[in-house]
Amino acid sequence: MSRWITDWRPDDETFWRERGSAIARRNLTFSIFAEFLGFSVWLVWSIVAANLNDAGFDLTVSQLFWLVSVPALVGATLRFPYTFAVARFGGRNWTVVSALLLLIPVVLLAVMVSDPQTPYGLLLVAAATAGFGGGNFASSMANISYFYPDARKGFPLGLNAAGGNIGVAVVQAFVPLVITVAIVGGQVGGGPFLANAGLIFIPLIVLAAACAFFFMDNLRVSRSEFREQLRVVRNGHTWLMSVLYIGTFGSFIGYSGALPILLSLNFPDAGLKLAFLGALVGSLARPIGGLLSDRFGGARVTLGNFGVMIVAALGVIFCLQNKAEPWAFTAFLGMFMVLFMATGIGNGSTFRMIPVIFRAQALDRNRGDREQAIRIGKRETAAVLGVSSAIGAYGGFLIPQGFSLSRTATGGPQAALYVFIGFYLICAAITWWCYVRQREVAGRRPVLGEARA
Repeated sequence: MSRWITDWRPDDETFWRERGSAIARRNLTFSIFAEFLGFSVWLVWSIVAANLNDAGFDLTVSQLFWLVSVPALVGATLRFPYTFAVARFGGRNWTVVSALLLLIPVVLLAVMVSDPQTPYGLLLVAAATAGFGGGNFASSMANISYFYPDARKGFPLGLNAAGGNIGVAVVQAFVPLVITVAIVGGQVGGGPFLANAGLIFIPLIVLAAACAFFFMDNLRVSRSEFREQLRVVRNGHTWLMSVLYIGTFGSFIGYSGALPILLSLNFPDAGLKLAFLGALVGSLARPIGGLLSDRFGGARVTLGNFGVMIVAALGVIFCLQNKAEPWAFTAFLGMFMVLFMATGIGNGSTFRMIPVIFRAQALDRNRGDREQAIRIGKRETAAVLGVSSAIGAYGGFLIPQGFSLSRTATGGPQAALYVFIGFYLICAAITWWCYVRQREVAGRRPVLGEARA
């Protein structure tokens, strides 16, 4: 069945009102569902790893952090080919394929965790395949960016991303409950039954693939040559935005993966039942970042968020230094919620900056042909969304590994947090210098930060 749309003009108000908006909403809805499952599978090991030793395994803290971080490493790397897959195969077609690929990690998880004698190397391979879920984000965001007018991209991109991000919160909230009951036989107690963490996703993945097949569309306008998309890697703004996205999304996914283990190590009496709150707060905040950026400009919102992240990280350090105090856990969790909220808003604001920047550049290079400039801007935006999301996702590997190294070297995670704060300072400086400050370049248009980037 072919579902290619050849006439797509979302910036035409009449076309958008009469036809475009309904199609865009439909594709966004099922894109969110598939991406939600992708994120859920990607982060499922954050909970599974924290429960492995209770299920009879005997793993070190370093090994547990590797099981949490290796899916992020693989997922970040897969985001590069996933980004270009939309242009090659079509958004609807690739959504079907990428959803079905999620069956590999969930089946492997169910098999590998069923036996405490499973070699650690096989557990690591199973965890690595969860990176398929991380790749989905890049293709989903690149695809949805084509469906919406430039003036309205902020909120739908934020909503699409939040729908995926919230999968982290859902998996961290419900997997601890699901693993208390044996799906086969209905046994309660005697667990954890970690295989359930994979089995519960199988019917949902099949449903997501079917929904994408029957209800999503491919856009002919999204088709482009790989060589054409690859041009964005020579653009300095691609790399600047990628650095900023490490600071925002990389922090979100890294802290989401590490928080369950941090809680079990530093506040064991609190258990894992509240670990999902961070991912939930960050996910719900992401569309707010898009809305604020549509109103005030993504660069200004991003700059403010890095300031909040610095203060919140310092608050987390203070709580850890006083964790014996009765108020320490509540304050620790509160500071982490502020940190997650800032990462979520920052995720939305950085992604709102990208279409503004690359549209402005395309218009500047093609002043004689506005329509051609807009087409180029859209294609470059889609490519940069994927590239920056790929690079940013490496934060999901670096943050858990940073905590692991910090614990090995100093006995606690504080040293890693100081390093992260230093990086946030660098990100804030880049945001202000390149996109916020007001200046004129002789003979050229104002810098992009003045264009509500």
